[in-house]
Amino acid sequence: MSLNIFWFLPTHGDGHYLGTSRGARAVDHGYLQQVAQAADRLGYGGVLIPTGRSCEDSWLVAASLIPVTQKLKFLVALRPGIISPTVAARQAATLDRLSNGRALFNLVTGGDPDELAGDGLRLSHAERYEASVEFTRIWRRVLEGENVDYEGKHIQVKGAKLLYPPVQRPRPPLYFGGSSEAAQDLAAEQVELYLTWGEPLEAVAEKIASVREKAARQGRTLRFGIRLHVIVRETSEEAWQAAERLISHLDDDTIQRAQASLARYDSVGQQRMAALHQGDRNRLEVAPNLWAGVGLVRSGAGTALVGDAATVAERINEYAALGIDTFVLSGYPHLEESYRVAELLFPLLDVAPQQTPENLAPVVAAGEMISSDILPTAVAAQ
Repeated sequence: MSLNIFWFLPTHGDGHYLGTSRGARAVDHGYLQQVAQAADRLGYGGVLIPTGRSCEDSWLVAASLIPVTQKLKFLVALRPGIISPTVAARQAATLDRLSNGRALFNLVTGGDPDELAGDGLRLSHAERYEASVEFTRIWRRVLEGENVDYEGKHIQVKGAKLLYPPVQRPRPPLYFGGSSEAAQDLAAEQVELYLTWGEPLEAVAEKIASVREKAARQGRTLRFGIRLHVIVRETSEEAWQAAERLISHLDDDTIQRAQASLARYDSVGQQRMAALHQGDRNRLEVAPNLWAGVGLVRSGAGTALVGDAATVAERINEYAALGIDTFVLSGYPHLEESYRVAELLFPLLDVAPQQTPENLAPVVAAGEMISSDILPTAVAAQ
């Protein structure tokens, strides 16, 4: 099985060390363009663009990078409860059309109650997933060309439709990651690819089996992916030294404050990340070559594969053997590490080549719209 290898755009900041401004660098459009173009040239299939109040807006970043890349796909966040599903469908279709089918979407329900409240979303964890299910049902159907009436507990629409469809058929793929029972149920019903954060093999296998079984009960099959940091060097010793260097400016007080902040999250996935290390910098190798140091101060994906290239490739193939075909990787700083990962790891892996998306619908000339509902028929030049 060929592996789809994605990289990460650090729209929340970048640098050489975690938890300090020392060794940090400015992340402006020029830098994001450098990272995206490096990923494009090196053969990564796409880039994940994060979301949240600490990040630049993922949609605007993706749109700005379409003209300066060629084959790279953009995995952009959908935020149920923050935006209408029909508006999100129009935005998704536009991004897909402008990129000629290079748009992918990542459903993010959110896990930080303070941030969600700041965006006006005050639903509980269970209610957010109820709303996410309703959002996704509408979003999918509208993008697939239906005229949608929907009366849900949280969302109601009447006559929702899309006049300018996406070019990917039947619509751009939907990715999603979540560890709770409600999240797995949503994935089984709604998405094409289920993402997990990097946990030990046994935990990942258990999660995949659960989601696969839930999907099978609905007559569906899913693909699977994993989100990991990578610290790969020519020798294992160099890799572990680089891992220690990454957290070398963290003191116990900084770790404790970060963990206290992350503890308020109601995300099951975040709780699982924290349980791997329990805030203890002396117990960070939580499985062979799986290092939880990033999660000491960072929310979300908190583990890294650490080692020489052959060892890291072996660990990646162990995850692939569970059924994972997509690996969303990152490393600090993201520009230099994009090269290091591609140069050291790609020759040892069966990396899927960059491809133009299949089943693209042509963009048809239609002229100017003459009302809110009617598109004029294209007329050949006389």
